[in-house]
Amino acid sequence: MALPRIIQGGMGAGVSSWRLARAVSMLGHLGVVSGVALDTILIRRLQLGDLDGHIKRALDHFPNQNIAQRIYEQYFIAGGKSYAAPFKRASLWSLCPSMELQQLTVVANFVEAWLAKEGHKGIVGINYLEKIQLPNLASIYGAMLAGVDYVLMGAGIPWEIPGILDIFVNHDKSSLKVNVAGADKGDDFSMSFNPREVIGEISDKLRCPYFLAIIASNTLALSLKKKSNGKVDGFVIEGPTAGGHNAPPRGEMILSENGEPIYGEKDVVDLEKIKSLGLPFWLAGSYANRLEEALKEGAAGIQVGTPFAFCEESGLSPDLKRRALELIRAGKARVYTDSKASPTGFPFKVLLLGDTISDEVVYKQRSRICDLGYLRTVFKREDGSAGYRCPSQPVDVFLAKSGNLQDAGGHKCLCNALLSNIGLEQIQAIGYREKPLITSGADFSFVAGLLADLTDNNIEYTAADVIKRIEKYF
Repeated sequence: MALPRIIQGGMGAGVSSWRLARAVSMLGHLGVVSGVALDTILIRRLQLGDLDGHIKRALDHFPNQNIAQRIYEQYFIAGGKSYAAPFKRASLWSLCPSMELQQLTVVANFVEAWLAKEGHKGIVGINYLEKIQLPNLASIYGAMLAGVDYVLMGAGIPWEIPGILDIFVNHDKSSLKVNVAGADKGDDFSMSFNPREVIGEISDKLRCPYFLAIIASNTLALSLKKKSNGKVDGFVIEGPTAGGHNAPPRGEMILSENGEPIYGEKDVVDLEKIKSLGLPFWLAGSYANRLEEALKEGAAGIQVGTPFAFCEESGLSPDLKRRALELIRAGKARVYTDSKASPTGFPFKVLLLGDTISDEVVYKQRSRICDLGYLRTVFKREDGSAGYRCPSQPVDVFLAKSGNLQDAGGHKCLCNALLSNIGLEQIQAIGYREKPLITSGADFSFVAGLLADLTDNNIEYTAADVIKRIEKYF
């Protein structure tokens, strides 16, 4: 398979939707869906009525129809739920997830990848976060059932993922070591996933997708090539201007006067050392108008996120797109690298936009609640068992779970906020409607140039417009 020249970034949750990935794939590049929180996204789409019938169509192709139909009947609401009604939730992930949750996660990832691949011969990838470990086994298997071509993973060190892909080709049982805070060297915290128990017997072998690790240092690239339990097929090298989660600065975290992490020479990846590894790589973070430069540096191409995030096919809600694009066109868009926003501890890029939880007043109006739990940390209790905590929980709950008071301040509930970004906001029991939190890359020059080319004050553009403008620079 020829290497893609352009990778569309896997922006979660649901911003890199199947519609966006399909559009990019049909244009001859690597369209990527986000694999984050797809179990919740699927059931909320069903509760909104699946008005176009896309989910039902994908479910009809799932290998085990009993499972697919049970999920559909459990969550589908004809015509959609009322605007004021809360969404029904699935259970939270743990080291011992229920059979129903595992099945739902497999199905959700199958649906997203299947819809992205429907009706064309282009290549499609799916993006996961290593930090969100607990759903990853079921998620990856579901995407492989749909024939996904690439798996991409960042926000951690995904040593075990290549081997897991190999194992799932034959529908065999696989396991994953789980990072547990406070665990001792001899502790064994892991989880397993057996496709035959969860989904049933499937005779046909699956195709093994290519695996790309998303990295920000030479050390990590070398470590993954040497220590991974299977083949790493390449790297996406993200710089600190990229949106979403950023790798922390190497060494001590030093903040600027306005509280942003300071990146320096130690954080610049040595591309000569990357090239010496003999694997293809793509450059990301302010590279949308630098394709030719990336190719001259020896890259196979570039990964592009922000321009696609605001295009017509992305999952970002139309109102948020419009407000962001108006700021960009006016030259007033500002991104803040928040060292505290994400419960993961990774710096997180935040687009400062009114009426989102990036606004301090709006943030303080929200009662702390952790009802989705994707970014929880697994920790070892005094009795040796596993517990789950998040610095976005109520402070007393977090402290009761051996959390540090210093860690509790400033963290945002990204799980709920990111779902609000795509129009799937929860209505909490107190009547509070969850607010969004937009992430974006820090460089808007490409999008500003694209907007300048539009006529009649139009601020709507498509994935094809993004591709056309990227290729203009090559």
